[in-house]
Amino acid sequence: MNNTIDTIKNHRSIRQYLDKEVSDELINEIVRSAQDMPNSINGQQVTVIVIRDKAKKEKLAELAGNQDYIAKAPVFLVFVMDFYRTYLAGEKTGFKQVIHEDIEGILVGSVDAGIALGASVIAAESLGLGTVPIGGVRKNPEEVIELLGLPKYTFPMVGLVVGYPANKSHKKPRVPFNSFKHDECYNTTSIERSIDTYDEQMSKYLNDIGRSEQETNWSTFTSKIYQSVYYPKVNEVINKQGFNVHSNK
Repeated sequence: MNNTIDTIKNHRSIRQYLDKEVSDELINEIVRSAQDMPNSINGQQVTVIVIRDKAKKEKLAELAGNQDYIAKAPVFLVFVMDFYRTYLAGEKTGFKQVIHEDIEGILVGSVDAGIALGASVIAAESLGLGTVPIGGVRKNPEEVIELLGLPKYTFPMVGLVVGYPANKSHKKPRVPFNSFKHDECYNTTSIERSIDTYDEQMSKYLNDIGRSEQETNWSTFTSKIYQSVYYPKVNEVINKQGFNVHSNK
């Protein structure tokens, strides 16, 4: 189709990186690409923290569940939901901010952080770099907040490892396209029919990469995780940061 679409469709997570620095020029291009993406009401409620310090990366790797590729890669980006900036705007104008006290604020910040993350992945991979998103920054959020010096009304949503790939990795299959794209309304039948097909595809993929014993297939792997809240500290800490997801103001 075109180079941009080819880059997106060729995405794969990279967890092994060359011992090669990524220039500030390239990182700035990636972060500028994220900044130029759309955001709700032009509120600019995302901040990106660029981390190169070895000790800090090692600590973040530990806090994220011992994901050592965070420490080994040259750069780690943390995407922060940021209502501190808009809070300061309200202090300046006298219009008190309350959006952070409602679930709508969490949704706005989550969507905008996700848009920025997606843009960063595409930008990085178009420059020949490899990436892997890290939800594990939410595993021990209080320690991450302290480490990064985050103020009230902010929260670390997701990280992104960036570096030069040491290998190409395998491209993971996705659910059947006809269960992802629905026309006019949600098609429950398409979803129901797709699960067995996708389990078979994932079983083959996992067998090919030598992980069939650990994960088995998509249904088993996903349902085992989703039978519990796997980052249980988020709710308490996000409220400590000034967000109140239970409010109906």
